Amino acid sequence: MEKQEIEIKVYPDGHVEYTIKGIKGSACANISALLEQLGQVEHEEYTGEYYEKDSDAAVRINID
Repeated sequence: MEKQEIEIKVYPDGHVEYTIKGIKGSACANISALLEQLGQVEHEEYTGEYYEKDSDAAVRINID
């Protein structure tokens, strides 16, 4: 299984950038939609992985 990760950068002025790696297609879009709830989207750019065929993936979030 390919390594999957989300790189999140928070800058001193408060803006946030994230890059989703190793997750393809709609699974990537689902994770992105979740992260976009943090604030207003100023710029969006898809990587080549976004356009690749989805693999079986699930997003699971536990909030205690």
